[in-house]
Amino acid sequence: MGKVVNILGGLGVGVCLSQFPEYSQQYVQRLGGAVEELNVVVADFDNSAIQTNQTRAQALSAMTGTEFLDRRQSDMTRTIKRQEDLAQSYATLKDASAFERLGYIQKFADPKINQGAWADFQPAIPLSLESFLLLFGGYCAGYGGTSAIGRMLRQLRDAKKRKIA
Repeated sequence: MGKVVNILGGLGVGVCLSQFPEYSQQYVQRLGGAVEELNVVVADFDNSAIQTNQTRAQALSAMTGTEFLDRRQSDMTRTIKRQEDLAQSYATLKDASAFERLGYIQKFADPKINQGAWADFQPAIPLSLESFLLLFGGYCAGYGGTSAIGRMLRQLRDAKKRKIA
């Protein structure tokens, strides 16, 4: 029974990891689109600042005095920060291989982009070498993980039996 659970655990993790190249491609495409749109918004704001002989920081500082302006200042500050963060993530991920992207998993952190990528994601048959290697690596990790959990559970059960006896 334990071997079957280990094999199923290996297959489950392996199949999930084999889908990472396709998911990461979807995420990076959405990330690129988000960066392009945010670039337009930030450039428009920067252009307005330039037209009034202000820097971005000066224009943001000038957005005070009413509840509306205070909110817009906060919104724009958040938008600029998001644009900078997403642009940095996109620069890191756009030309990276699936293995490299797996190493940058923290760059897949934007909830809006993740939600959209998951909504459109459709599993793909892993035909690339990277997908097959991730399938194999995932199988090994899943098999090893379920095997280790099984060993720990058996040790706990045996320890309880020894205490009772």
